[in-house]
Amino acid sequence: MTFTMRQKVQFKHCDPAGIVFYPRYFEMMNDCVEAFFDDALDCPFEDLHREGGVPTAEISVTFSRPSYHGDRLKITLDCTRLGRSSLGLRIEAICGTERRFLATSTLVHIDGTGRSTPWPEPLRARIAEQMQRMAA
Repeated sequence: MTFTMRQKVQFKHCDPAGIVFYPRYFEMMNDCVEAFFDDALDCPFEDLHREGGVPTAEISVTFSRPSYHGDRLKITLDCTRLGRSSLGLRIEAICGTERRFLATSTLVHIDGTGRSTPWPEPLRARIAEQMQRMAA
């Protein structure tokens, strides 16, 4: 069961030619991660970030086709790897039948001092459960 977020390409996402300005895709990816933590893991970022956070330690993106003002994107997120304090993700945007981007990234759970720290056990269990659902 892949986590899915819908995103209409808005004026604010576009350059003067009406094409998504690529840094806006990174905002969309982060919005999808934040929605995943809130909706699928029951761990809103506002709670998670009180004493630490989950910054992106690595990200790689292939942009396949441009997106335009008004396009409706289906952004999907799959967890690919759960480490002691890290989480591998695959995030893809599709419009109709066309892939617009494919990203892989690694999040790292950190404490209030910015050091990596193991996932809290209840959150780790929810992530593992989501990964099992995604694999099914």
